Amino acid sequence: MENNRRKFLRRLGLAGAASALAPAAFAHQEASDLVPLRMQRNPGEVADRELKIALIGAGIMGTQDMNTALQHENVQITAVCDLYDGRLESAKEKWGDHLFLTKDHKEILKRDDIDAVLIGTPDHWHKQISIDALNAGKHVYCEKPMVHHVAEGKEVIDAWKQSGKVFMVGSQGISSLGNEKAKELLAEGAIGDINYAEGFWARHSPEGAWQYLVPDDASEKTVDWKRYISNTTSRDFDPLRFFRWRNYLDYGTGMSGDLFVHLFTSLHFITNSLGPDKISAMGGLRYWKDGREVPDVLLGMFQYPDSEQHPGFNLSLRCNFVDGTSGSTYLKIVGSKGSMDVKWDEVVVKTNQQTASDDPFMEAQAKMRGAAADRKKILPPNEMVYKVEQGYKGAHYDHFGNFFQAIREGGQVVEDPVFAFRAAAPALLCNDSYFQDQFIQWDPVNMKLV
Repeated sequence: MENNRRKFLRRLGLAGAASALAPAAFAHQEASDLVPLRMQRNPGEVADRELKIALIGAGIMGTQDMNTALQHENVQITAVCDLYDGRLESAKEKWGDHLFLTKDHKEILKRDDIDAVLIGTPDHWHKQISIDALNAGKHVYCEKPMVHHVAEGKEVIDAWKQSGKVFMVGSQGISSLGNEKAKELLAEGAIGDINYAEGFWARHSPEGAWQYLVPDDASEKTVDWKRYISNTTSRDFDPLRFFRWRNYLDYGTGMSGDLFVHLFTSLHFITNSLGPDKISAMGGLRYWKDGREVPDVLLGMFQYPDSEQHPGFNLSLRCNFVDGTSGSTYLKIVGSKGSMDVKWDEVVVKTNQQTASDDPFMEAQAKMRGAAADRKKILPPNEMVYKVEQGYKGAHYDHFGNFFQAIREGGQVVEDPVFAFRAAAPALLCNDSYFQDQFIQWDPVNMKLV
């Protein structure tokens, strides 16, 4: 029955699919008059036992992750690890005097009162702390990208498979209602067969360009600098390399590892894709010339081959930290019948124009084949808008809900290390293409360089 329904929807296209969901939406033809269709979220996990969690890396994203995690029922924070005294002191102020505080993540992993760790460190520590935590029997939530270099991916995946623990990577958009609706619509044939996609991330502020605050008390007395650089190049203390780490290749992964990886994650989820097989990049340092080693404008081009999951298509990604026109982000998926603009809380489907041609040659050709040029049609709307219901707690909240439910029930997560590596690899290889000034060949099935 389900297969027959899908075949019917694919033949019928968007008009049939949308009318089956919301017939009232066809009362008006103008896109501006359409009433948005509301996307709903089913109830979350049942919090049948308490989970005790620790935070390793209590910076901006780590703190946001923990605050979101603690919105879930029966979740308690027990410990925090960070290399800066100020963040440890702030953790107690935010989450309580009961916390165990340390600058050594291994002290966290020795504790029996911790079920899972949230890793919000700079990228160059993701691999080692993840593996250490899995080997210590902890469940892991690691911020994206999962690894700092493509060569690290297999080590994390192997450690996860051997551990039997839950491992979730934090590209939260994959858990959004917008991503889920786009996946459903693409499968139903709403825009036909995919042939192109593009994504864009725009910012124009010091904070958006990673010029994060450097505390007045930043020094080797308050920062464990030696531990911070112990797995990379030895350098004298530099507060910019610690507090603005995304600007430097020893610790971060640039615009692609920070932002493109979100777009890859959403695209791969929606299309079931395993990834591109050809990668290229261009860009430059146009404005934020503050000593950083990474560009502030980056363009990536990616070729996706024909596969069982989808037809071959091309992807274009852009990131601009000097954008004086907007601070927006979007993912557009283009097919043979239309396109989808995908956000975490909204999907807009636009179809090809269905009106008769005003080209005299085309009209003459239609008459020659016997078509009745003056025969009017019932047309579907050219635009359908899907929005979340009021009260939606967001993708970040739902992402953690998936993580906690998998721990409690022994289930699966939507972004495990295999999926996450297939999203991270083309982002990291985009950087390699930029700095090496060459095309990169990638095997998305076997997850290795060609």
